[in-house]
Amino acid sequence: MKWVALTFFWLVSFPLLAQPVHYQMNNEKFEGYFVSPADSAPLVILIHDWDGVTDYEIRRADLLFEAGYAVFAVDIYGTGIRPVAIADRKHHTGELYRDRQRMRDLINGGLNKAKQLGAETNNAVMMGYCLGGTAVLEMARSGSPMKGFVAIHGGLGTPDDQNYKDVQAEILVQHGSADANITMQEFIALSAAMDKDNAPNEMIVYGGAEHSFTKAGNPHYDAHADEKSWQRLLMFLDEKLR
Repeated sequence: MKWVALTFFWLVSFPLLAQPVHYQMNNEKFEGYFVSPADSAPLVILIHDWDGVTDYEIRRADLLFEAGYAVFAVDIYGTGIRPVAIADRKHHTGELYRDRQRMRDLINGGLNKAKQLGAETNNAVMMGYCLGGTAVLEMARSGSPMKGFVAIHGGLGTPDDQNYKDVQAEILVQHGSADANITMQEFIALSAAMDKDNAPNEMIVYGGAEHSFTKAGNPHYDAHADEKSWQRLLMFLDEKLR
């Protein structure tokens, strides 16, 4: 019943201070999304999955707004790049995986825009789904000064030339045990890598959940795992930002 109510909220409730955000970085155009309940609201930086900033991210941002958070959804693809075909999605994610510095730069560009909008970037948690989860781990390894990081059914591999020695805050990883794209072996390897470098972390596995288990409408959606994931996210945000 709780999840029915949550879905109903997505359909009928809209925050009053929501807006698409157009910005530029190195002469490239981007379109993110910003919503805030108050000038001093704690901030969530949300990084999109391999579709780009779409209705999914906007719904999540609006739900976080309802919980009292400002949210800036960063665009790491570019204005108008919202791939639908699997081949196109793989192409755009592949470009970012091969150029990790560009991935970092684009996220930091989004952070700068959020700051220009008055967002509390010094009191922020960064989170992301799928591609966004991969990007969150990338930013954690970079030493980004967030108060927490959340990667939800994201890619978990650590590039050979990287480590977790510079992590500034706790990392929460949420993963489905039946994820066919990201294996439990990768999950275990990530845990070992973070522990080796004394990076604070919490690793959660949802039994039977597959990849993209939070995304309603796809064949792998798991309402029970999604609800548990969301509740833990809200607890984590409260722990780090209140």
